[in-house]
Amino acid sequence: MLASAPMDEAPHILVVDDDRRLRDLLQRFLSEHDFRVTTARAADARQHMNAFAFDLLVLDVMMPGESGFELTQSLRSTIDMPILLLTARAEAEDRITGLELGADDYLAKPFEPRELVARIRSILR
Repeated sequence: MLASAPMDEAPHILVVDDDRRLRDLLQRFLSEHDFRVTTARAADARQHMNAFAFDLLVLDVMMPGESGFELTQSLRSTIDMPILLLTARAEAEDRITGLELGADDYLAKPFEPRELVARIRSILR
């Protein structure tokens, strides 16, 4: 079994989703797998990104106001932070669009939480 990194050295993930229940579940699950996790609604995402340094962004696509696709495209012009889109939009065209706009990975809901952890670890390698 791998030794856990001190929490201040653990990868810091920003989870952006307008579903509070899902944000809370992801925060708890990812924290149990040695990640530091901050959560935000779509309206607060940019404020959090300006205030903290994150190692990865987990982003829902279907959000009010600025969609995850729009936010991904906008962020790609200014940052290199990895982005994993996590969304109920599972059609091939949506996955392709997300990746073409700059996402590093795309996982459809519902998803297996262990797969999310594996994908995050893969991206952060």
